[in-house]
Amino acid sequence: MKKYILAMVGLVSVSMISCEKFLEEKPYDFIGVANFYKTEGDANAALNGAFSSLQPQTYFGRTSWLVTELSGDLMRVNAALADRDNLYGQTFDASNGEIGNWWNSNYNLINRANDVIKNVPNVPMDVARRNNIVGNATFLRAMAYFDLVRSFGSVPLILNPTTDLSNLKPARTPIPAIYAQIIGDLKYAEANCFAENLIPANAKGRVSTGAASALLAKVYLTKASIPAAKEASDYTNSLAASNKVINSGLYALGAYADVFDVTKENNRDHIFSIQFDLPPNVGNIVVRMHLPAGLNGTGSFVVEKSFEDSFLPLDIRKALTLRKETPTSQFAYYSKFADPLRQTNNARNNVLITRYADVLLLQSEALNEINPADANKLTGINAVRFRANLPNLLLANVATKDAFIDALVQERAWEFSAEGHRRFDLLRLGRYKARQLAAFNRTVADKYLLFPIPLTETDLNPNLLPNNPGF
Repeated sequence: MKKYILAMVGLVSVSMISCEKFLEEKPYDFIGVANFYKTEGDANAALNGAFSSLQPQTYFGRTSWLVTELSGDLMRVNAALADRDNLYGQTFDASNGEIGNWWNSNYNLINRANDVIKNVPNVPMDVARRNNIVGNATFLRAMAYFDLVRSFGSVPLILNPTTDLSNLKPARTPIPAIYAQIIGDLKYAEANCFAENLIPANAKGRVSTGAASALLAKVYLTKASIPAAKEASDYTNSLAASNKVINSGLYALGAYADVFDVTKENNRDHIFSIQFDLPPNVGNIVVRMHLPAGLNGTGSFVVEKSFEDSFLPLDIRKALTLRKETPTSQFAYYSKFADPLRQTNNARNNVLITRYADVLLLQSEALNEINPADANKLTGINAVRFRANLPNLLLANVATKDAFIDALVQERAWEFSAEGHRRFDLLRLGRYKARQLAAFNRTVADKYLLFPIPLTETDLNPNLLPNNPGF
C-alpha cells in the first residue's frame, strides 16, 4: 500500500492525511516556520508536503501527459475539450487551461521545495539524513525548473519560499542561468541523496542518487540542443551522468510487461516514479481516461493510427502497449496502463518519470553526438531493442548522426509512448516539425515550439511580458 500526506509548510496551517511508506502522519494546527522545523519528523513532513504536490490531476495526475503527449504525434483526442483539442491541433494560446495548470503546478512544487531547502539545514539531526532530505528537495526543484524551461523558455527563477515577500512580481531569468541552477541542484542531489539500495522499502518513491544522475544526463542533452545555453562539454557531461547510472549495477531491464505491472512497481527498471494508490490515498486517473467507454473508461484518448502502424512485426511492445476494443474499431487505445483493482478514477499506477531504458537511450544519444562513427552508441539502444524482441541495429545502417537520430526518435516512440516524454523528445532531437508533417501533414509555426506564458500570469505580473514570440 502507498499512502500520502499533504503538508502546507510555510503557510498559516498544515493539513495532513494518513500515510504509510516514507510519508508518515503527524498532525499540526496553525503552524508556521517559526514553530515548525524543530525535529527530524518536521523535516520529513515538510518534504512529504513537496512530494504530495506532484499528485493532483492538474499536475502529474493528468496534466503532465496531456501537455507533453497531445502536442506530440502518438496520441489523439477522442473526447472533444477545447484545451486538449488546441494542444493536439497546434492551435493553443495563452488562455489554454492545461498550460496554465502546468505552469502553476510546477511553481507550487518549487515553492514547497524552496521551503525545505531553506529551513531543513537548521534542523538538529543526523547530517547524512538531513542532507538527503535537502537533496530530495533540490531534485524536485530542478525537475520543476527543467519542465518549465523546456516548456516556456525563459521563466522567473525563484529560490526562496513565498514567505519571502521581497519580490512578488519577478522578471524572467535568462535560459543559461536557469540551466546552471538546475545542474547545481541536481549535483547536490547526486552527492547527497541515498543510493537506491540504501533507501528503505517503506521509503520507495524518494529520490536516489541514481535518479539525480539520470535526470542530469537528460538535462545536459537538452541544454546542448539550445543555442543560447549550449556548452562544448554538454555531451560528455551527459555521457558521464548516464554511465554513473549504468555502472552502478543498481538498475536493470526486466521484462517489458513488468514495467507497467502495478504489483511490481519500484523495481530495478524504475529509477524515479511518482507514487499513487487506491483511496483513501491519491489514485491515478490515467487508466480510466485511456480505456474506452465499453470497458468502463472515458475513452478520452486513442492511439494515433500512424503510430499503431509503425510497430515492427516482432516487437512485443505493440501487444503490451495498445489494443482494440473490437476487431473493427477504427482506433486502438493505450492498454499499457492497467489496474484490475481500479476504483473509477483511481488506480494504483505510478507515474514513471525515469526508467532504466531511458538512461540506456540517453547514453546512445550522447555517444552519437560525440562521435557518430563510434559503434558503442549502439549498445544502449540495442539492449532496449533486444528486450523488445527486435534485431540489433547495425552501424552501417545508422552511421550518420541524422540516421541514428531518426532511429532513436522511432525507438523512443515505441518504448515510451503515453508516458509524458514525446514533446520534449522531439524538440531535443530536432524532429518536432518533421514528425508533425509526417503524422498530420501539418506545418507547425515556430511559435508552437514553446508554450505561451499563461494569460492569468501575465495579467498579474507585467514583468513576464513580452510573452513568447507569436503569443
